[in-house]
Amino acid sequence: MSLLDELSDPRVWERFYDYKAGLACHKVFLKALREFIDRQGYVDVCAAIEEEQPFPLPKKAVISKMATGKKRTVYTYPDDENTVLKLLTWLLLRRYDYIFPKSLYSFRPGVTAKDAFLRLASVPGIGGKYAYKTDVSDYFNSAPVDALVEQLEGVFADDPKLFSFLKRLLEEPEVLDGNERITEQKGMMAGTPLSAFYANLFLSDLDRDFAEAGTPYARYSDDIIVFADTPEELESHAEKIRQYLAAAGLNVNPKKEEYYAPDTGFVFLGFSYRGGVIDVAPASVAKLKAKMRRKARALARWAKRKGLDGDKAARAFVKAFNRKLYEGGRDSELTWALWFFPVINTAESLGTLDRYAEDCIRFLAAGTRTKARFNVRYEDLKALGFRPLKHEYYRFRDGKTDRPGGENEVAPDGADEEMKTLR
Repeated sequence: MSLLDELSDPRVWERFYDYKAGLACHKVFLKALREFIDRQGYVDVCAAIEEEQPFPLPKKAVISKMATGKKRTVYTYPDDENTVLKLLTWLLLRRYDYIFPKSLYSFRPGVTAKDAFLRLASVPGIGGKYAYKTDVSDYFNSAPVDALVEQLEGVFADDPKLFSFLKRLLEEPEVLDGNERITEQKGMMAGTPLSAFYANLFLSDLDRDFAEAGTPYARYSDDIIVFADTPEELESHAEKIRQYLAAAGLNVNPKKEEYYAPDTGFVFLGFSYRGGVIDVAPASVAKLKAKMRRKARALARWAKRKGLDGDKAARAFVKAFNRKLYEGGRDSELTWALWFFPVINTAESLGTLDRYAEDCIRFLAAGTRTKARFNVRYEDLKALGFRPLKHEYYRFRDGKTDRPGGENEVAPDGADEEMKTLR
């Protein structure tokens, strides 16, 4: 039986819903998924797939990364088709997880960034090794489709029906740009559910090579780190990665290449490690502070334009960052806290961020950056709904909540590509 046949099975949809309901999913998503299942919105989509009817074209969108202002291209299918592809991806990542080596950590069932970082930190003498970290440039949208299709054909030799469907999606040359049909190279199509499985598969031979050699190495989607005992050995590893990517039609992002000397620590996935201490990386701290600064300035202008009192602007700031830090958004989106809290073993950077947030809130509430802003007391901040990261971290660490900012919820299996905007 093809994996595609499971897409029309109501029992499979119920298992998928139960899985999502057990995660840190936004209630709006769960409600929409429940309604989709109850109205059997998947039936027509599955029938069209079975009859090999043309799948709707993906829609292209160019969005700005909040932290840098850089543009990135994402693709989306219509809601019903996208929901069916979510289930297909969920099934794929479970049925075919066995083909991936343990050094791959992204989008895998029961595996998180915590596993990646803590496994590296547990390597004997890791702090005394040399390290090389890099990032694949525009990985999702620049991967050559013909090479990916060839890989899929080998993996799905036992399911030609599934392979045929995925091949049609990948080889579709057109996308919708607004209301216009255009032709472009779109690779794995960042933003679409299936891109998670493709991203794991496309570089899995590289992962396997390092794993079989016993080299300390980890990959999380397009982020790679490798370790060595000497500078010469490390450069050999780095060159191997560059050559492998070049042969696959990809390139490293030169701005993201970093080398670390022994005893200086290393940074990976937004975390820093040095001497057994795991903290939020300085760049991740700076990124979140920049978001707070921009939001505070925007709200100050808004309050002035509308003639509002400072408390309203301050409350809006607190609400926005409580949502970003603790409450999440889309179904697959980890919150900032759920990414960092399970891994770090110090609250030092959290204290830095709390102090910065407090200053932003005082500025908004007082309407000034002068010393008069300190007339806004800490009790006033709490009354506005301010929830310090440090306090939430200690609650999480002490087992008082499974989900920072919430009760009795657990982190999902993996994180989507959007976590880059948080770290």
